Amino acid sequence: MASTEKSDHSNAHERHERHERIVDAAGLTKTFSDFWMRATARAVDGIDFHIDRHEIFGLLGPNGSGKSTTIKMILGLLHKSRGRLVVFGRDPSDVAVKRKIGYLPEETYLYRFLNPTETIDYYGKLFGLDRRTRRRRTEELLEMVGLTQVAHRPAGEFSKGMARRLGLAQALVNDPELLILDEPTSGLDPIGTKQVKDLILELGRRGKTILLTSHLLADVEDVCTRMVILYGGKIRAQGSANDLLADSRHTLLRVPRLEPATIIAVDETLRRTQGVAIEEISSPRQTLEDLFLDIVERARAEQIATSGAQSGGRIASFLQSGEDAADSERARDELVSKLVEASTTTTPPSSVVVSSTSAPTAAKTPSADRTILDALVDPSKSVKPSASGASGPSNASAAARPTTPPSAATLDQGLIDSLLDPAKSTDAKTPRQDPKREGGA
Repeated sequence: MASTEKSDHSNAHERHERHERIVDAAGLTKTFSDFWMRATARAVDGIDFHIDRHEIFGLLGPNGSGKSTTIKMILGLLHKSRGRLVVFGRDPSDVAVKRKIGYLPEETYLYRFLNPTETIDYYGKLFGLDRRTRRRRTEELLEMVGLTQVAHRPAGEFSKGMARRLGLAQALVNDPELLILDEPTSGLDPIGTKQVKDLILELGRRGKTILLTSHLLADVEDVCTRMVILYGGKIRAQGSANDLLADSRHTLLRVPRLEPATIIAVDETLRRTQGVAIEEISSPRQTLEDLFLDIVERARAEQIATSGAQSGGRIASFLQSGEDAADSERARDELVSKLVEASTTTTPPSSVVVSSTSAPTAAKTPSADRTILDALVDPSKSVKPSASGASGPSNASAAARPTTPPSAATLDQGLIDSLLDPAKSTDAKTPRQDPKREGGA
């Protein structure tokens, strides 16, 4: 009985583990053939790997090792020759899978006559996003990648690094669950490289699953939690960064600066107790990246102008998850509720008096705007003058006016005229009666 329960628990754990796997490959093989169906090259040769949810996974190897072929099979652009490959539990060719993926190819292909705003909007349309969502995401993404100031320049004028930033923005427009980045830092300056690495880490913390390939091994080491190294289409090594990079042959001690006499004493102790000697003594130094970024920050503090891309801003709100996204959603709901409540509040009759002899600026008062908007929303509501708190010929003429509700077209034209020319009021469209004539009547 106990063994049966243990087996059931193991099966349940295996099912849960597979459910959490975004990509699962077993014996994956891709062979290219010529016109006569003769095998010409085996780009991927029976590899086994998986990518878990919320993981930053590195796919490494020299040129021709099978990295790009593997990515194209995950995207459904190439069909496998043998083996098993599932993405989100489905075949990669399933259209529903593609909606969950964002892809930045090795070479950035952009429409050179479209500017960044139009480019992001275009890709948003491909994913079926509505106009309001596209506009909001475009603004947030361009701010995030530092292209806000060049949002209206044609992409054909961009440097490779700026085009790379725009390509990263378009890869995120659909808020993907799996983000595939093929050489994301290619062509970027050290500032852009640092920003992209920080962005990858931040997206990973916020729940994105990321597949990263790069020839810059230091970049992969900085961001990836697990990696696979390919050569000749086969996996030569895989595991976490700590496991693969651990040096079991040396021990590193980091202490404050020592006096020469102390170093000699330590060396003598090591020789006596361990039978080894100190191999190298060096002083730590900052990295070239740290020095470069420090120089740039000081130049920015002096407000030196530059025509290139700016530093990236905060991460786009639609890419956030967890508590941050929940807080943003609650704030939006509260704002919408307040606006709806304000629009349904009944205005006291005394505050909606529309006098024929009032000054032209009266049409711009909140009460007049409220009356016009109410009538536009519901034509059955008429603009009725108030009899309280007013006297004289003006009120008499107002009371003599018919209370038939004006048509929507008349109200629309009056509102448009008042917006185009503040000197014109809504009441200016109503012919003013001659006071002498009123007195004679």
